[in-house]
Amino acid sequence: MKKKSSRAKTAERNKVVNQGTVYSWPMGAWFVVFFIAPLVIITIYSFLKKGLYGGVEMQFSLGAYKQMFNPSYGVLVVRTLKISVASTLITVLLALPCGYAMARSRHQTLLLFLIIIPFWTNSLIRVFAWMSILNNDGILNQVLMTLHITKNYVQFLYNQNAVILVSVYMYLPFAILPIFTAVDRFDFSLLEAARDLGATKIQSMFKVLIPGIRSGIVTAIIFTFIPIFGAYTVPLLVGGKDSYMLGNIIVDQVQKTRNWPLAAAFSMVITLVSVAGILWISRANKRDAKLKATTTEENYTAKSMPQFVGGAAK
Repeated sequence: MKKKSSRAKTAERNKVVNQGTVYSWPMGAWFVVFFIAPLVIITIYSFLKKGLYGGVEMQFSLGAYKQMFNPSYGVLVVRTLKISVASTLITVLLALPCGYAMARSRHQTLLLFLIIIPFWTNSLIRVFAWMSILNNDGILNQVLMTLHITKNYVQFLYNQNAVILVSVYMYLPFAILPIFTAVDRFDFSLLEAARDLGATKIQSMFKVLIPGIRSGIVTAIIFTFIPIFGAYTVPLLVGGKDSYMLGNIIVDQVQKTRNWPLAAAFSMVITLVSVAGILWISRANKRDAKLKATTTEENYTAKSMPQFVGGAAK
């Protein structure tokens, strides 16, 4: 009887494992077809020779990577980094108080609903809305001229400032949500303990709260920086000649110049930046999990140890 029962349990476990394998096949196939296969193709194309009339020739070449070191492309990369870093910094600075206020509010559901609403609208429509606001004859210039603040229109559109402004608007929800989640899970009794130990409110915020929600901040930075670093639509529509970024040059190399290896090489740069960001998130999460586990173990040890009062165990 025992042998039969053990065999039955083994068969049931194998059945569960087989079902799990079957269920994972669709996701695995989707991942291979739409993620791994395109990445492999881009990697291969970056090491091939440019075709005479576009496309590629099946001949190994490092010409695309050598061409990337052209000084004009160096200026482009620096500009892309500048716009991406500035947009990410502003976005995270705005997201921190928003995420904190949402986590401490009694109306979290309503506030989350308001944050998610922009996702219901196509991103192109939102960009065009900003263009109607910032245009020379747009709403903002009309208000300024009506109030006699300016006599002539102000050039708000087609420059780097417009790209940064619209990028901050587009990706602010992606920064607010992870920070909100981190703050919502934070133990605010630690702030009270810091205040009891003599720390001011600002000191307790910077030395206790910010390190405590570090994983949320890192996630917000990555979720904001990576999309802006490879952005194409926003610089194209609201930027000018000084706002040409990596995403724009990749599209131009494919559609206009038809230099597919160079476009693939620049795509590999964005891919490597994305992978580095994901590894950073993973490392930050592991560090926080390890720190929480250590703190929990220390608290358990402190509670389990006998307390001594007047030389005798209590």
